[in-house]
Amino acid sequence: MTLYPMEYYQFFISFNEGDYYTCHDLLEWIWLTEKDNLFLKGLLQMTVAIYHYEYGNIKGARLMMQAGHSYIQPYRPFHWGVDLEEINDFMERSLEIIPSDVQSVPFEEAGRLPKLPALFLYLKEQE
Repeated sequence: MTLYPMEYYQFFISFNEGDYYTCHDLLEWIWLTEKDNLFLKGLLQMTVAIYHYEYGNIKGARLMMQAGHSYIQPYRPFHWGVDLEEINDFMERSLEIIPSDVQSVPFEEAGRLPKLPALFLYLKEQE
């Protein structure tokens, strides 16, 4: 089995618990030592997008999700133990859901936004 940085394993736990702020910190820690790894940057942008969306920053969510989507494309279908087809589908569905005509909503109203699809991430061995 491939060994990854400990922060990467912790990222999966935090992501599946919905702690997207911590996800950002964990991935950024790895990415700062591997800046050419745009796969990590793509995951990082995706978690930032979800975080922004949950707090009402619609424009930021949309821009981060679009950026993350473009960063993961060269790594599809599978990279670093992750099924990127599943993540790609999540990002594309999210971009369809995130309102394009709204910049932001007050935090108190963010819970009324359309829900993003559910995504749980798991490390897998490449088949």
